[in-house]
Amino acid sequence: MKVLKISLIASIVCSTLLGANAFASSHREAPNITRFPTLDSTDFYVFNSYEAGREDYVTLIANYIPLQDAYGGPNYYAMDPAAVYSIHIDNDGDAIEDLTFQFNFTNELANNNQGIALTVGPADNQRSVSVPLKNIGSITAADQSAANFSESYELTLVKGPQNSGSATALTNTSGAMFHKPLDYIGNKSFGDSSAYASYAGQFIYEFNLDGCASPGKVFVGQRKDPFVVNLGKTFDLVNYVPVEGDSAPGAGDQGGFPGGITQSVDNDDLMDKNVTAISIEVPKSCLTTQGNGTIGAWTTASLPQARILNPNAKVGKTEVNGGALTQVSRLGNPLVNELVIGLKDKDTFSTSHPKDDTQFADYVTHPSLPELLNILFKDAVNQTLGTNIETLAPTNFPRTDLVTAFLTGFAGVNQLEMVTPSEMLRLNTGIPAKSRDMQSAFGVAGDDLAGFPNGRRPGDDVVDIALRVVMGRLCYPIPVNGTDTDLGLCTSDDASVGNVPFTDGAPVDATMMMDHFPYLATPLSGSK
Repeated sequence: MKVLKISLIASIVCSTLLGANAFASSHREAPNITRFPTLDSTDFYVFNSYEAGREDYVTLIANYIPLQDAYGGPNYYAMDPAAVYSIHIDNDGDAIEDLTFQFNFTNELANNNQGIALTVGPADNQRSVSVPLKNIGSITAADQSAANFSESYELTLVKGPQNSGSATALTNTSGAMFHKPLDYIGNKSFGDSSAYASYAGQFIYEFNLDGCASPGKVFVGQRKDPFVVNLGKTFDLVNYVPVEGDSAPGAGDQGGFPGGITQSVDNDDLMDKNVTAISIEVPKSCLTTQGNGTIGAWTTASLPQARILNPNAKVGKTEVNGGALTQVSRLGNPLVNELVIGLKDKDTFSTSHPKDDTQFADYVTHPSLPELLNILFKDAVNQTLGTNIETLAPTNFPRTDLVTAFLTGFAGVNQLEMVTPSEMLRLNTGIPAKSRDMQSAFGVAGDDLAGFPNGRRPGDDVVDIALRVVMGRLCYPIPVNGTDTDLGLCTSDDASVGNVPFTDGAPVDATMMMDHFPYLATPLSGSK
């Protein structure tokens, strides 16, 4: 067990450097994907379900459409009906998907796509005129007749590679279609937050899986963005001192690093943002049909290769799409494309597949982010502390410890049965989940084996973990069962500031989420 925990601690540190390598999640992470916001994956979560009574399930959540302003009307945030949104699972370690849950969306206006119309004008000069809004009155769990727009989706399971495997349509156990709730337009439309929650809750469905004794669950809809980050200042050349300014987080005593940032919800730039979540919950036994009980997972979004625009666009007929399905977005561990992959290769990563990830090896063995932080802060640190530190960046090259975490996983912990170098979010389904109130936001580093990087839960604070790791926390002893343990991967001489409590000052924990599927909190209202 001690060896297991040591390996897991190593995994949290290394995997964070690579999978959550700095300050923000994957919002607008590559040049090309900024042109396709409906296909932009923001976060990906895979964890053993911690809802009471659901211990034999795994939850996978893929968030899309970043930085949603709740008031973003009148059209809000529909999914792209030409796209294919996918959640992939590799359960044998060849870095090729063995299972893919595939989502295809359809958008439709009321009245057979003609929309709701009002009769306008006097009796002798009336016209039936289509309304410009997505609803014409209040919407409740019991009465949705005022909705002028709806989204439905088909859910398909592909066994084997997505482009050549065997596809089976998954059906709602009730026999109805799968639908997505309207976004939280505002309280005049939906009442209050609890009323919207009741409305949205009707869109949680069970679905049948061939050969699986129990059904899965699915929900697609708007949620409060669960990611917490000091986004604006971070990308302004880290425009704050990224070290804890209190003696302990939240102490309020300014007893930490002089001028260092302190913990506050005001530091969360995503506090007023929503996302669209694609959430599924599947029995573990149906995901681990081969291999050793550990799975690798990632999400992608794809479009047909060709799009011809209709010069006389009409509802449902804005373009013609055709050709081979082409991947334009990819996300496993957070931050890989955003802050690990170089700008010239970001679009390449978005279109690549895990089996081909050795092409990005230099970004792992010789990461640039520590060097950037050294350039930004070395002189200021030396001046503040009266020191003469030669470099703040770790000096152990090549970073073979990171290769293990980023591309192979750790044997006996989160390594799949076959070892193929690849970037995936890895989950050991055999490690029991912890209830929401027992979770540590620091995951394995907080003595919580059910947390990041053993998968990733919405309440895992990958940002603070990442900041500390990227600057060399791995090179110092790590507490294991209360005992400082040297992992032997590098030494304190390799990381001059590896024991410094780096932070972005924006705290997150599991209590900010729900304790049941689909876990992410009710979205913010567009109007009070």
